[in-house]
Amino acid sequence: MDKLDTMRAFLTVVQEGAFTKAADKLAVSPQLVSKYISVLEKSLQTRLLHRTTRRLSLTQAGSDYYQRCLQVIADIDEMESRLTEHAQVVSGTLTISAPMSFGTLHLPQLLMGFQQRYPQIKLKITLTDIKVDIVDEGVDVAMRIGQLADSSYICKKVAPINIAIMASPDYLAARGLPKTPAELQHHHYLKYVYSDDAMLFSGFDNMRHTIDFNDNLIANNGELLVNTAILGGGIVIQPTFIAGKALAEGKLVRILQGYEPKPVGLYMVYANRQYLAPKVACFIEFVSQYYSTPPSWDQV
Repeated sequence: MDKLDTMRAFLTVVQEGAFTKAADKLAVSPQLVSKYISVLEKSLQTRLLHRTTRRLSLTQAGSDYYQRCLQVIADIDEMESRLTEHAQVVSGTLTISAPMSFGTLHLPQLLMGFQQRYPQIKLKITLTDIKVDIVDEGVDVAMRIGQLADSSYICKKVAPINIAIMASPDYLAARGLPKTPAELQHHHYLKYVYSDDAMLFSGFDNMRHTIDFNDNLIANNGELLVNTAILGGGIVIQPTFIAGKALAEGKLVRILQGYEPKPVGLYMVYANRQYLAPKVACFIEFVSQYYSTPPSWDQV
């Protein structure tokens, strides 16, 4: 039996003055209350109560133990109450990791809205396209884009991410419009260094291995590549959350639309589903409700 249960039973018997009354208050049977007391006395190797058919009374040892139990149980109840209150307070510093371009283009408004709702939460944002280990780096929530591999972390999809193959009208006028993926080997390709080629060229079937891309510019930032494509630097394959505005304004046009990669997702990644800190749970709920379908970058 749990020691705290036996102590609480003992306190209730003394305070109520009878096993039956104590049993009613604890919502258990009188037999179980009697067993609690017997187990407690056996573990202490001393009698705590004088029992008669009419009344119960404390022994000297029982009186001393009663006073100590009162203090112990009061301390435990206070500690549990404080921990529960702490868990219900939405405050503290929330550490978030997010992709660089997505963070610069689409996080400011989201973060402002979140802090307006939860002004006691401080935000610490790290923008990186490298998938860091969230536990080792002390990250509460990582926002990630792609087709996430199985892991021990919780991954919650919050928005679709569409990817387009694009070039500027001036570039296409000068170099010609490719009609099949095989024709890309005759063009300048603006390559994102962290791209997953298996995903990026999923629409090319088996042609990816036979195409000799002219990677004349390789960079670790999608905005730089899109801006270079706008200036006529080559063909780029990037998400519409970066290129959506340029597409809407006609600065870039889609090409090879039948060969575009399958859509991926924007995910929130966190370490544990149970016992989430309130600040983490609130952020996950806020972001889950924030994005529309389709998301704003595909509505321009």
